[in-house]
Amino acid sequence: MDLSFTPEEQAFRKEIRAWVCAHLPTSISHKVHNALRLTREDMQTWAKILGEKGWLGYGWPKQFGGPGWNAIQKYLFEEECALAGAPSIVPFGPVMVAPVIMAFGNAQQQERFLPGIASGDVWWSQGYSEPGSGSDLASLQTRAERVGNHYWVNGQKTWTTLGQHGEWIFCLVRTSTEDKPQTGISFLLIDMKLPGVTVRPIRLLDGECEVNEVWFDNVKVPAENLIGEENKGWNYAKFLLAHERTNIADVNRAKRELGRLKRIAKAEGVYTDTRFKDEIAKLEVDIVALEMMVLRVLSAEKSGKQSLDIAGLLKIRGSEIQQRYSELMMLAAGPYSWPFIQEAMEAGWQGDHVGAAHCAPLASTYFNMRKTTIYGGSNEVQRNIVAQTVLG
Repeated sequence: MDLSFTPEEQAFRKEIRAWVCAHLPTSISHKVHNALRLTREDMQTWAKILGEKGWLGYGWPKQFGGPGWNAIQKYLFEEECALAGAPSIVPFGPVMVAPVIMAFGNAQQQERFLPGIASGDVWWSQGYSEPGSGSDLASLQTRAERVGNHYWVNGQKTWTTLGQHGEWIFCLVRTSTEDKPQTGISFLLIDMKLPGVTVRPIRLLDGECEVNEVWFDNVKVPAENLIGEENKGWNYAKFLLAHERTNIADVNRAKRELGRLKRIAKAEGVYTDTRFKDEIAKLEVDIVALEMMVLRVLSAEKSGKQSLDIAGLLKIRGSEIQQRYSELMMLAAGPYSWPFIQEAMEAGWQGDHVGAAHCAPLASTYFNMRKTTIYGGSNEVQRNIVAQTVLG
């Protein structure tokens, strides 16, 4: 198995690198490289820049206005964007719901929704988890009752990432209680500006409101917003979750954050400490090993072979690496790592004038990364899946 890039792929990488360097605003890349708070405007600005180029839907086929890149090209694009300090593309529109609309939506739905996603003009959110339905998503209780040409939606979603910015939300809703739970779920697109939709941000330990509660109180949704067939939503949800398998490893961000860890260690004078340097070296080896695992998957896809079913392994190793580099940054910075974003930034405590700008905001990153081994299927569950599917 050849894991090296061809001359054509290297040329493609250079093209992407040059374009990103020329078009990514330095004010945004500075925030990303230093883990500073990104505003909605920051994220939307970069999304629209990519949209104008036709690259926001970088994984889309040409049929729907995408570049039609293969798996290797998509990986190189993601890597160059990450290393340059571009914000991660908010995935709910271009990476998650768009492929479902392409595969299962009708022509009118594709014409209606895909252009706004491709341009970055419309912000999408995901409505899956509920207070009593997280890992056991099939137990969800949000109801959608059809009356004539509309559905009346009632219920609650939670942990809705960046839902406070959302304009549309794709939801799994219960349309039947007959037979097993999975067979009574439908996939519905809901305008978040409709009467009865309420978004309540949840302030987390790091001081941010990254996630939200979304309430639906007699929300009247046109039946034309149903994707595919009623009660078939579970199938579409599984398609969505399996659509992008290598992204969950987040190798590209890990490589970028490894560089940041080294900068912090050098600035704080601990980079020459033998034991600390050993920890950095072990982390770097694990990142390289994870990257090789991802490239094996991509190589199989490129050659037309059956892709390796190691999504669980990618999730386990990727999430653990994210937690490790955030922990090592905290250790390197010592007391400068403690202030949270909100207090530190508003008080100016971690500015250039006190010589600690490179440490901002490490505590926030550390606390935020505690989630990585839980979301997307906890690592304990993933290990069970790996044991069953990979080890036999």
